[in-house]
Amino acid sequence: MKSGRTDMAQKKDDENNVTEEFEQQIAELTDALQRERADAMNLRRRHDEQVAGLKNVIKASVIRDLLPVIDNFERALRHVPDELVDNDYIKGVQGVVKQFEKTLADIGVIKIPTVGQPFDPRFHEAVSMEEGDGEQEIVSEELQSGYQLGDEVIRHAMVRVKAQ
Repeated sequence: MKSGRTDMAQKKDDENNVTEEFEQQIAELTDALQRERADAMNLRRRHDEQVAGLKNVIKASVIRDLLPVIDNFERALRHVPDELVDNDYIKGVQGVVKQFEKTLADIGVIKIPTVGQPFDPRFHEAVSMEEGDGEQEIVSEELQSGYQLGDEVIRHAMVRVKAQ
């Protein structure tokens, strides 16, 4: 009878060993699966970030190409003779400029503030400097508008600066 019990004990031990091996394999496979899932999620996240970055680069490039058009419209409107200020054609051109600016704002492009602002080389490009009484450099005139898309400066504002 002892041999029957020993055989059963041995069989039980073998079953326990097999169970432990299976549990260890399950744990290893579960860990490997979790790592693969994490890698896939990271890959998907990096891909999404790259696509978003590429979209911003393309958007900024197209906007840079279109900015001279709005510059020319604005220049033309600054030189309208007084007798044509109320002309319907001029009002139409002003409407086009406003529509262009609204479209830029809708896609996240903002005009960089200039006149009266402290000079900031991150946003402004100083074309000339006027001497003044103070030590703080203030933008006194905007020669060309600057724009930014999110945190990226698409084009620096060209300005005149005066020490105040």
